[in-house]
Amino acid sequence: MVVGTLCISLRLEGPRSLKEKRAVLSSMIPRLRQKFQASVAEVADQELGGNATIGVAVVSGSASHVQTVLQAIEQEVASHPEVEVVEVVREIERS
Repeated sequence: MVVGTLCISLRLEGPRSLKEKRAVLSSMIPRLRQKFQASVAEVADQELGGNATIGVAVVSGSASHVQTVLQAIEQEVASHPEVEVVEVVREIERS
């Protein structure tokens, strides 16, 4: 079993309030879950209007599959028009 995780720190360009921030994340997170069959959640900075941190976990039998999915998720997030990726921490563990 191979487990891959991403911790993606974001700066949101458009939202000026927590309500607007949640609207952006509420559309992004379910789409990532469905498209990539990954666990995705907002894990930090919930009360900061211009920042967000999302966590992603992917499990597979293949390290190359995990790597491919994590890269695709990172690209999908980076391509969002209202989001700037500030930092990405990626980890892959085999057990």
